[in-house]
Amino acid sequence: MNLDTWTLFLLAYLLATLTPGPNVLLVIKNGLQLGWRAALLTISANLVCQAIFILLVAMGIGALLQTLPPLFLALKLAGGGYLIYLGGKALRATKSANQGVTLTDSPAKSRSSVALWRQAFLVSASNPKTIIFLCALLPQFLDHQSPLPLQFFVMYLTICAIVSLVHLSYVALARHAGSYFNPVRCQRLFTRLTGGLFITFGSAIVLSGRP
Repeated sequence: MNLDTWTLFLLAYLLATLTPGPNVLLVIKNGLQLGWRAALLTISANLVCQAIFILLVAMGIGALLQTLPPLFLALKLAGGGYLIYLGGKALRATKSANQGVTLTDSPAKSRSSVALWRQAFLVSASNPKTIIFLCALLPQFLDHQSPLPLQFFVMYLTICAIVSLVHLSYVALARHAGSYFNPVRCQRLFTRLTGGLFITFGSAIVLSGRP
């Protein structure tokens, strides 16, 4: 992979990452409610999931998924259902807060790092179309005259840098904007917003067609 090809890949993936999705929403939510450590844990889970997806693409599993509609349907229903569950859970949390339980006393504050990481990993893995997207995107930038494993590794390192930079920037902007408002009210509003969007994203995955 030469410099020009790498630059094109960087720009293509940067544009894709800038579009807010479930991963962005979750890292912002965790960053606002639990701080920078939780945001970094969320990002690390996303990057581990990305590594697995890239490995599957390199092994040809992504192309196989397109030829097995029942498997794709099962993954789609499981992933979309999980996002809908998270959305409902967030909305229930805001309802409890409105009844007198503050968000700072919510279970989220006492959740373990393992629980946060697991949730972030499952959100990252929730959409099977991600691997289809990578299966379509990555091969376009491969030079088959050069070692493929090294090129996939370079792509992954590039993805790590882009995802970390973009997601941390979103968290910084959200925390800066939140400093101008009542913290409890801001967190409650954002939790309600992310709950609704998780349900929307989950429903879109469930109702989407074949890859």
